[in-house]
Amino acid sequence: MFPLTEENKHVAQLLLSTGTCPRCIFRFCGVDFHAPYKLPYKELLNELQKFLETEKDELILEVMNPRPKKIRLQELEDSIDNLSQNGEGRISVSQDGSIASKNSNLNVCNVCLGILQEFCEKDFVKKVCQKVEASGFEFTSLVFSVSFPPQLSVREHAAWLLVKQEMGKQSLSLGRDDIVQLKEAYKWITHPLFSEELGVPIDGKSLFEVSVVFAHPETVEDCHFLAAICPDCFKPAKNKQSVFTRMAVMKALNKIKEEDFLKQFPCPPNSPKAVCTVLEIECAHGAVFVAGRYNKYSRNLPQTPWIIDGERKLESSVEELISDHLLAVFKAESFNFSSSGREDVDVRTLGNGRPFAIELVNPHRVHFTSQEIKELQQKINNSSNKIQVRDLQLVTREAIGHMKEGEEEKTKTYSALIWTDKAIQKKDIEFLNDIKDLKIDQKTPLRVLHRRPLAVRARVIHSMETQYVDEHHFRLRLKTQAGTYIKEFVHGDFGRTKPNIGSLMNVTADILELDVESVDVDWPPALDD
Repeated sequence: MFPLTEENKHVAQLLLSTGTCPRCIFRFCGVDFHAPYKLPYKELLNELQKFLETEKDELILEVMNPRPKKIRLQELEDSIDNLSQNGEGRISVSQDGSIASKNSNLNVCNVCLGILQEFCEKDFVKKVCQKVEASGFEFTSLVFSVSFPPQLSVREHAAWLLVKQEMGKQSLSLGRDDIVQLKEAYKWITHPLFSEELGVPIDGKSLFEVSVVFAHPETVEDCHFLAAICPDCFKPAKNKQSVFTRMAVMKALNKIKEEDFLKQFPCPPNSPKAVCTVLEIECAHGAVFVAGRYNKYSRNLPQTPWIIDGERKLESSVEELISDHLLAVFKAESFNFSSSGREDVDVRTLGNGRPFAIELVNPHRVHFTSQEIKELQQKINNSSNKIQVRDLQLVTREAIGHMKEGEEEKTKTYSALIWTDKAIQKKDIEFLNDIKDLKIDQKTPLRVLHRRPLAVRARVIHSMETQYVDEHHFRLRLKTQAGTYIKEFVHGDFGRTKPNIGSLMNVTADILELDVESVDVDWPPALDD
C-alpha cells in the first residue's frame, strides 16, 4: 500500500518538481513506518508516478525562491520517466578503494544529496560488508553508525521552510519534529540489509562498530553564510578540522530567523551535479579488559618501562612481560596497564601477588574459552623467570573500580631487611612488636618529588614484627595502610617522615631489601588453577 494520501499530493508534487527524491518526500510527509522506505528505488519512482497522475493539464507550483513559475504536468511526468529509466544507481569501488557511482545520469536529490538514493541500496551495503569481512575483526553483533555532511541540515531546513509555507496555504502546519530524520530513515533501510548480509544482529550495545563517513565537496560552502549571521555558534575546537560541525550548524539553524535564512539560501535548494562520496569506512571494537595478579621475583625490574630523557634504563618491565603476550593473542592495537599500587624496581612482590588490569584497545579477537585463557597465562609464565601471573581472566570496565578502591583503602604487608649504624641486641628491637596503629606523617619523598605533588600525608603502621639477625641487621615485618612509603619510614628521608624506625630506636637506620608480601585487595576473584 502506497503511504501517501491525497492530503500529501500537493507537497509531494512540489518536492519532486524541485528535485527531491521519493524517500525524502516520504520524510517530509511524515511517513514514519519502515516498509515504504525499503522498496527498491526504481519501484518507488514508479509508484510515486502513479500516485501523482492527475486529470489536470497543468499545475501551478509556488516556491519562495526562485519566483513562482508554471510547470506543466507533462514535464513533471517526463522528469519522473527519466528518473525511472535510470533505475537503481549502481555502486562500484574505484582503483583507489573509494566508492563511487557508475550512474552519472542519476538526478541527485537536492536534500539528501544521494544518501537515500544510491547509498541505501543493496549494492552499496555489499561493498561495505566486504570491507567489514576483510577487516579481520571477531564479532557477533554490531553497531552501524553514519556521519553525514553538515550541509544536509541546511538543505533540509530550506526544504522544510518551502513545505511549511505551502502547507500553510491549506491551513496545515509542519513542525521540524514532524519530519522523519534522515539518519532514522537511512537506518530503517540499511540495518536489515547489513544484518542479512553479515549474518549478525544490529545491536546498539554492541562493542563492534562499523562507521561510514560521507562528504559532498560540491556543496561544502552551503553552511558558510551561517557563520556570518551566527558567529557565536562556530568556535574552533582543537579536535575538529572544521568549525562547521553538524552540532554547530544545527545550533545556528535554531537561532537564525526565517527571513534571514531565505535571503541567504535558495529555497528550494539547488540540485547538485553529483552524489555524496564515501570518505571512509571504519571498523573498530571497543576495548576489552583482562585482569589478574602478578608476582615479581627480580630486584632489577621496573613495573613500567623505565625511560629517562628518552633513554631506556632497563630492557624490560612487568607491564611489557605481560602485555606483549596479550597484544599478540587479542590482536589489539595498543594497551593501558594499571595496578593496585606499584613497587620500586628493587622490590619484590611475593605472596598472592599484586592485582593488575590491562585495557586492550581495538582488539580484533575477543572470544576466548577459560581453557584458552589458562593457556595464555601459562605462556606468560613460561616466558620469564622474573614474573608469574595468576587468576588471569576477562573482566568488565566497571569491575576495575574494585582494584582502584583498594589502592588507598586496603592494607599491605611488607618484609624489610634493616641495617643500623649502632650495634643492637634482640632486646633493643622487641619494643617495636608492641606498637599498634602508629600514626606517621610523610612529606612527599625526595625520590618521587619529580612526579608527585609536595604534600604531607598521614599514614598508619598497623603492626610490626621483628626478627633479630645480627648486631647490625634485623628483619621487620610491617602491616601498613596502603600508600605508605616503607623505605622512608625506615630511614626517615632526612626528617621528612616522622616518626621513623631510626628515631624510634635512636639509631641511623637504612633498608637493604624490601618485599611486598601481600596486597589485601579481594580482586580479581581467585580462580581454581
